[in-house]
Amino acid sequence: MDRMQLLATLLEREEGRRDEAQAALRQAQQQADAAKAQGEALLAYRDEYRQRWGGQFRQGTSIELLRCYQGFVQRLDQAITFQEGQCAHQNGLLERARQLLRQRETRVAMVRKLIERRQLAARQVQERRDQKACDEAAQRAGQRLRRLQNA
Repeated sequence: MDRMQLLATLLEREEGRRDEAQAALRQAQQQADAAKAQGEALLAYRDEYRQRWGGQFRQGTSIELLRCYQGFVQRLDQAITFQEGQCAHQNGLLERARQLLRQRETRVAMVRKLIERRQLAARQVQERRDQKACDEAAQRAGQRLRRLQNA
């Protein structure tokens, strides 16, 4: 297998790795979006719950019901705090996926540039050979012409 075929195989492999990184980035983005949406839903639910029960408490209620309310709001706050941690974790994974994709895209670009350089070098070598062959043919034709003129 010649070098250009090896480079083509390398490019194909690197493009596959880049495509995998793109898929991982999409998945990480979806997971980060889902974690954010869940956090926002928890916040909205807590606000709605507080508003709904706030009116109830203005009218008076038992201490037992108030404790249940406070306990539930406390658990909601814990869930929100946990979800914020999940969002931060997912955002960290998302950033790492972005960095990996950038690395893979850079690698693909480097291999493509190497292929372009090798192709250019091969063309230049071929052009020099062609020019040399042309020059030699012209030189031989000139020598034949001189011999014919001298004879």
